[in-house]
Amino acid sequence: MNTVYVSDLDGTLLRDDVTLSAFSRDVLCELLREYLPFTVASARSVTSIRAILTGLKFHLPIIEFNGAFISDLESGQHQIINSIEPTIIEDVYQLIGTFGCTPFVSTFNGAEDRLYYSNITNEGMRWYLKDRQEHRDERLRSIKNLTLSFQDEVVCLTVIGAADVLSELEYAIKERHLNSVEMHCIENRYSPGWYWLTVHDHRATKDQAIRIVLKEWGLDGSEIVVFGDSSNDIRMFQLADRAIAVANATDELKRYATEVISSNNEDSVVKFIRSDWSNQSGKNVISEDSSAE
Repeated sequence: MNTVYVSDLDGTLLRDDVTLSAFSRDVLCELLREYLPFTVASARSVTSIRAILTGLKFHLPIIEFNGAFISDLESGQHQIINSIEPTIIEDVYQLIGTFGCTPFVSTFNGAEDRLYYSNITNEGMRWYLKDRQEHRDERLRSIKNLTLSFQDEVVCLTVIGAADVLSELEYAIKERHLNSVEMHCIENRYSPGWYWLTVHDHRATKDQAIRIVLKEWGLDGSEIVVFGDSSNDIRMFQLADRAIAVANATDELKRYATEVISSNNEDSVVKFIRSDWSNQSGKNVISEDSSAE
């Protein structure tokens, strides 16, 4: 049986400084040259993922925006797009406004990705905008009337604010669109105290995206091994044959794990994959001593 490996990025494959260590990069490069069936499933965009994983040659598409896009990492081309229904977008946007919030709007306009923003009303939003500007994110577009962005295919609304406000907003959206949207509310680990509520189409989940990748890329029936650290990884943990939580994962996620390994700062995901792939394939992979920690 083939084994396919899928890892979350932030807090899992990446260290706390948002980098892939030299050791992990070198090992992954070598394993991918051996056609390791590996990909990542992240809330990040392909633009952001590409900047972090430069130099890695994936044979499988990546899962971005928690499954809103399934994309080729090198080209950025979207192979699957799960956009939100226009009528739902308009209603959710109105609800967001009643809570005194303004979202960032992530879209695809048929040719390019866009990240629209308007009023920046709190430090959490300022942090995100500054982060994207510092990374020279070409998707960024300032726009006075955010509803004009709805002409594109909208894949995510990101609302940044205090936990109590976003909790109430999430509840209000669920009351009206429970079966039509997928939402996650998670604290931004890089800007503590500020939470992100993301709103996607109901098809945009990591587990559904993994199923599509396996089917479309001829890997149906493969054993699925996944790695994660947070609540947006639960559904892919439930799908997997083996669900591996890093030591720094939430207690909630660990309840779904078949195994807990060392923390994200110890290259634990790549070390696990290297050992497991060697056992699965019988191939000789590079030793730890041959790569710079």
